This record gives sequence, structure tokens and C-alpha cells, in this order.
Amino acid sequence: MSECLFCKMVAGEIKPDVVFEDDDVLAFRDVNPQAPMHVLVIPRVHIATTNDLTPDNAAVLGKLYLAAKQIAADEGVAEPGYRMVMNCNPEAGQSVYHLHLHVLGGRAMAWPPG
Repeated sequence: MSECLFCKMVAGEIKPDVVFEDDDVLAFRDVNPQAPMHVLVIPRVHIATTNDLTPDNAAVLGKLYLAAKQIAADEGVAEPGYRMVMNCNPEAGQSVYHLHLHVLGGRAMAWPPG
């Protein structure tokens, strides 16, 4: 996936503002934050959309959510509350076709979201 922005981050070609990483997950601050705390959590393996998930991806998907939980705690938003959003395809607002989980906090979130 040589043209994928997030794959370039995983490969070290682009240096994001990393807040968490392990062997399976990379998390970094969003360059266009929609809340005081807005972090993107991505798998190191390229998966374009949630429509492309397979049963083999179950473990890495769980790791995205566990990383989000840790990031929320580290950023001080776990107790007041935070939102996790994963968009799929254009009508949902996906603009980078590498699976990513938005973690937003630091302000009250409205409902419905959009």
C-alpha cells in the first residue's frame, strides 16, 4: 500500500504525533482535531474499510479498542467521557482508506452526531 498515508506513517516515512504504539497498533493526534483530544488509532496492517474486515482481523480490531481505552485514560478523558467513531466509506465521512478509530474527548459530545 505504497500510496496509503497511514501505511507511510506505519513505515516511518511520515512522522505523526504519536501517543501510543505497540506491535499491532499506532495512535497519533489528528491533524484536523474535532475535539480538544482527537486521536486516530490504526492497525499496523492495512485494512481499507470495515467492509474489508475478516474473522482473522478480530484480534487487531479488539486491540484498537483497548488502545483507545488506554489513550483515554492517559489523556484524562476516560472518567468524564469520550467518543469512539469508525467511519466506513464516503457517505460516512471516511477520507483515508486505512481502517482507523477516532477517539475524541475533552468536551461534551452532542447527539445525534451528524
